[in-house]
Amino acid sequence: MAMKLLIGAFAEGAMIPKLHTCDGADLSPALEWSGEPPGTRSFALIVDDPDAPAGTWNHWLLWDIPAGVHAIAQGFKPGQMGVSGTNDFGKQGYGGPCPPRGHGPHRYFFKLYALDAESLELPAGARRAELDRAMKDHVLAEARYMGRYERR
Repeated sequence: MAMKLLIGAFAEGAMIPKLHTCDGADLSPALEWSGEPPGTRSFALIVDDPDAPAGTWNHWLLWDIPAGVHAIAQGFKPGQMGVSGTNDFGKQGYGGPCPPRGHGPHRYFFKLYALDAESLELPAGARRAELDRAMKDHVLAEARYMGRYERR
């Protein structure tokens, strides 16, 4: 069975509700996953927008999620679990969709990685490039879920 990621707040490929964006409360949606491969010792989560004008924009970086965890509640705050990286808004934790007005719909990819390492041994606040380097050679599986958002 392939690893699966589910976000109950919106269907795969559908519009992300305002609650989870900069136009609403900017709360992270609840996530659930299953089907990780044997040997999984932790998970990492990356949420990004490849349609941003300046290139891929990182909205959420979280790693060292314990292997026994299979959900993240809505409204996650750094320090609740795992280690939080610095997103491209310059803060730790979740930063919701906030594309430029009139730029059209953007795609937001929620990517969950099953890793063979219990810890990536990265400090809190690390950025995407550091996370990518630390995960290299440790990814056992990946699950993706995509939502869209547009500001008019």
